[in-house]
Amino acid sequence: MKGVNFITNDKNRRTAVIIDLKTIEQHQEDVEDFLDIIIAESRKDEPKRSWEEVKKSLKKKGKL
Repeated sequence: MKGVNFITNDKNRRTAVIIDLKTIEQHQEDVEDFLDIIIAESRKDEPKRSWEEVKKSLKKKGKL
């Protein structure tokens, strides 16, 4: 796909991807959705916090 390049390791296995956002501009929303999924997946094992805990923490930090 034009605008997408892979970085490979010594065994020629894909280890990273470089996305030229300017080249694939018409697919920007799809790329953003894909990245959101990756971030959510990477955080699935993090401890869960209730909205009340988050709100209290934000107030304490002066962000709410």
